[in-house]
Amino acid sequence: MSLLKTVPANVVQSIRAFRVADLQEEARRLGQHFLYAYCANATTKQQVLTTIAESFHFPRHFGKNFDALHDCLTDLTYKSGAQPGFLVVLEQLPNTPKFDREARETLLDVFRDAADFWADKKVAFRVFYSFQ
Repeated sequence: MSLLKTVPANVVQSIRAFRVADLQEEARRLGQHFLYAYCANATTKQQVLTTIAESFHFPRHFGKNFDALHDCLTDLTYKSGAQPGFLVVLEQLPNTPKFDREARETLLDVFRDAADFWADKKVAFRVFYSFQ
């Protein structure tokens, strides 16, 4: 039985009762990319984006802004060939004055847009996140 049987193929949602290790194993079982970023040490937008870029192995020229993040999650990856699907975990997103609620929502909106992009291509793109 699939761990994700009740989770839509293209969604951004709180990690809730899921455990990171179980999600990683499910991605392996499904043959999907597992992308994981632990953001607890970041306190600013730049630090969060740097953590994600390094964790996801984005190109060195990554612009460290929300538009560049969107491009890396969609266009660059799409142009690299057929994709088996993605399971993304953003753990411990900060809640700080320099990465406030608005910044977190903007970040999650970028991932929602990427989920929509991949849904149009019939490729699973599930994102799970947690806050500090």
